Amino acid sequence: MSEAGTFLRDLDDVMCRGTAESRERALWHATDLLIAGRYRDEEIDVFGEVIGRLADEIEVAARAELAERLARFDSAPANIIRKLAFDDAIEVAGPVLRNSLQLDSDTLVANAQAKGQPHLLAISRRKFIDEAVTDVLVKRGNRDVVNSVASNRGARLSNFGFLHMIKRAEGDAILAEQLGLRGDIPRHVFQQLIAKASDDVKRRLASERPEMMTTIETSVSDVAGALQSKFGPSSRTHFVAKRVVTTQFREGNLNEENIAAYATSHRVDEVTIGLSLLTSLPTDVIERALMDRKRDLLLILAKALNLSWRTTMALLFLGAKDHRITIADLRDLEGEFGALNVETSRSVLEFYQSRKTTGSGDSGPGRRFEMH
Repeated sequence: MSEAGTFLRDLDDVMCRGTAESRERALWHATDLLIAGRYRDEEIDVFGEVIGRLADEIEVAARAELAERLARFDSAPANIIRKLAFDDAIEVAGPVLRNSLQLDSDTLVANAQAKGQPHLLAISRRKFIDEAVTDVLVKRGNRDVVNSVASNRGARLSNFGFLHMIKRAEGDAILAEQLGLRGDIPRHVFQQLIAKASDDVKRRLASERPEMMTTIETSVSDVAGALQSKFGPSSRTHFVAKRVVTTQFREGNLNEENIAAYATSHRVDEVTIGLSLLTSLPTDVIERALMDRKRDLLLILAKALNLSWRTTMALLFLGAKDHRITIADLRDLEGEFGALNVETSRSVLEFYQSRKTTGSGDSGPGRRFEMH
């Protein structure tokens, strides 16, 4: 292995016969050699084995220094980075959990599931965190962790993550405001947040998110029955969903199967836009139907579109609190759905369509009642 190989072989003698001081000197020498050089994968693996054995012999302060030196070194041995990340001492684990690109999503999830709050807080401060990791952080994390995730614009949140954060934000004005300031917050989540937020938080968000002013005013004043959004959706994810679903609609490919798949995947934007297009109703009407505790309108829309009970159940679960419905309630809803008449439901839908004002931007010239 040339010079590096010779040096690494010599380290075996140091580990076997050297003193604690000589082993620590050897550790820093090996680390310097690793960072300064360019090595093949097999050589890096040998470095990892040797540095790992030396690291087992040193105190916490020295391990913390090692972590600081390797945390931003992209060619650091993977076994060493993982060993440091799972160290019980946060002084050691923190630097790599915050900064190392060597830690993949599965490793971060395992760490967040197994370690304590300081480790979770360190993970929450990474520049980028995917949804699988943030799901664990917002579920297991304490107030500091959850607030850190909410304020981290590089942390991606799933629908589960957002909904869980909404529950955590009740009574926590800081968290509520941080969530409201996120550019990726789905519109329906923002509305739920505002509905539960304090007056102070509502005023601050109204000032700091003027583009959401209409949504805030609608939620605060609870203008029931308003059938047209006065301001379009603001999140990037909404616009992406709108483009995809509208393309499906225009090409004649938007059908019950799509709606069911979106609903079971908790894709609220896609479901809202899809139903809006298929019923020729504004998206805010669809949102109200999905999220309203009274499920009458949603059942009527599903029956008017001749959706199956299986698909209708997926829509009901999508809008239910925590996506849960008791067996008794579900049985009652199935009975109500079965009792509805398709033609009568379509008459109700036509009534809503007739009340739709002319400026609606989300619902195009829908192909009515084509799903059979």
